[in-house]
Amino acid sequence: MESEPTRVLLAVSESTIRGYPHASISSRGAFEWTIQKIVRSNTSGFRLHFLHVQVPDEDGFDDMDSIYASPEDFKNVKQRDRIRGLHLLEYFVNRCHEIGVACKSWIKKGDPKEVICREVQRVQPDLLVVGSRGLGPFQRVFVGTVSEFCVKHAECPVITIKRRADETPQDPVDD
Repeated sequence: MESEPTRVLLAVSESTIRGYPHASISSRGAFEWTIQKIVRSNTSGFRLHFLHVQVPDEDGFDDMDSIYASPEDFKNVKQRDRIRGLHLLEYFVNRCHEIGVACKSWIKKGDPKEVICREVQRVQPDLLVVGSRGLGPFQRVFVGTVSEFCVKHAECPVITIKRRADETPQDPVDD
């Protein structure tokens, strides 16, 4: 009798570095660590689930230099955000297919820490993997950390993967 594959939920995010529309440093690091240290060569023993949470801007205007003159303009903004999220997930799905690991991916909107914990309840993965910027206590006060919240509140084991020191951007809050 074959056992079910181990289901790993990876919460992934876009890079915050301007002009860099790619997976964040922490998300890529958490993914690569999961592949190298958990999945290893047992690609059929795992199913990876990728969750990207898009944070709605408080006022809905991310690009203040844009002009919104018609209902179509707002549709274009929503479509652009959706495309950016799909582009992010496409990176991880393509990597999984390259190495032969089964995967699923989806996008939700809201507060990342709350959405991730709600999705853990819904999906019931065996493990949650989140990237962490490794911020110091002073920076955490102002930024807060999704990974710390998930460790405390997610209803499954959680592994946080800190980005490597040599990957830290000039501003450590960026990712």
